[in-house]
Amino acid sequence: MGLTGIQIFKLLPKTNCGECGVPTCLAFAMNLAAGKAELDSCPYVSDEAREQLAEASAPPIRPVAIGAGPRAFKVGGETVMFRHEKTFYNPTGLAAQIPSDMDADALDKKLKIWNAFQYERVGLNLRPELAALKDVNGDAAAFAAAAKKIAEESEFGLILMSDKPDVIKAAIDVCAFKKPLIYAATSENVDEMGNLAKDSGLPLAVKADNMDDLIALSDKLTGMGLKDLVLDSGAREMKALFQDQVVIRRAPLKAGNKSLGFPTITFPCEMADNLATEALIGAMLIAKYAGIVVLSDFEGESLFALLLERLNIFTDPQRPMTVTEGIYEIGSPDENSPVVITTNFSLTYFIVAGEIEGSRVPTWLLIMDTEGLSVMTAWAAGKFSGDAVAVFVKKCGIADKIAHKKIIIPGYAAAISGEMEEDLPDWEILIGPRDASLLPKYLKDMK
Repeated sequence: MGLTGIQIFKLLPKTNCGECGVPTCLAFAMNLAAGKAELDSCPYVSDEAREQLAEASAPPIRPVAIGAGPRAFKVGGETVMFRHEKTFYNPTGLAAQIPSDMDADALDKKLKIWNAFQYERVGLNLRPELAALKDVNGDAAAFAAAAKKIAEESEFGLILMSDKPDVIKAAIDVCAFKKPLIYAATSENVDEMGNLAKDSGLPLAVKADNMDDLIALSDKLTGMGLKDLVLDSGAREMKALFQDQVVIRRAPLKAGNKSLGFPTITFPCEMADNLATEALIGAMLIAKYAGIVVLSDFEGESLFALLLERLNIFTDPQRPMTVTEGIYEIGSPDENSPVVITTNFSLTYFIVAGEIEGSRVPTWLLIMDTEGLSVMTAWAAGKFSGDAVAVFVKKCGIADKIAHKKIIIPGYAAAISGEMEEDLPDWEILIGPRDASLLPKYLKDMK
């Protein structure tokens, strides 16, 4: 844990083959130490060195993979208490409960409603990941049927919730391919649940009544050979849960306590009698280290707020938020529509795109990769220079989509127009307004 780049380098093959994506083993070692590379990227590291590096460089909070398919994700894997120290890596998973006695038609309707909750933000698709299937009557057949339907007919990952090993076993038999999380091993069933998780290779949640019992259960399960655990301290009162979340994060990071070095699962659905209060508790838990937050339902007005909070907290504070470089169509533009170019800083994109949409003038919007810098900053740093913009215009393919050769550049970057004219002699370089709010009038006046 916490090896330096030089320590890692000593265990690498030192071939400088470049197959890992960087030119030298030293560079790869530095990336590995900084958490910017995976050990599997090196094809020539020995098994002995791989074992040493995997153990030594593992994060203090073990990453646990849950689910399969497009909504598969990881929880845990964190290395710091506060995101400004470095970053948080694996966003909190959002789940909602489904009772096992829900009839098939109602379940189908519920899943379709939940699946529709997808939001586009800064080029990312924000959506919840999990359905938590709760055993309400001990009916193993009904539980398994619901698990099978969710696994086969939806993209959602699964949390299988029951304290009865036979009920969990029935569900595992039909949905193990979806890699569900088993919830939960307790002091009463720890041996049976541990063996189920071990035999199936699935992650297992551990539920206790207090922190001492949680440590004891965690140690027992890891002693059985289980590695992928998720912790539930059992607290269902906000203050106590807050304290437990901090203790579980702090113990492995600051004290090296491996017994608590796992992500957590929390249940706002068991702490409030309405979804609004659940969302409030969920917001606190996303900020304070929860690996998974389980709600009683998904509704747009609360879910969207939680997704945005999660996005902001789990965005690397050392890297600006960006959108993907390319050509964006706003308002179904045709070959005669104007062409506007700007940088890929997400705030710049959304402001400019919003103003263009408001103008109701169909427009081609070119987004150039400037490493997330705004127009003024990118221009000052030489990343939005005339020659760089000209190269992008040539390679992006916009010339194949339009019948004219006119391009509008931001007013703040007017100084690059001369260079662009030299590199794009067939193009007319138009200088747009300095303020995006004036863009609608500018575009309308061009018609």
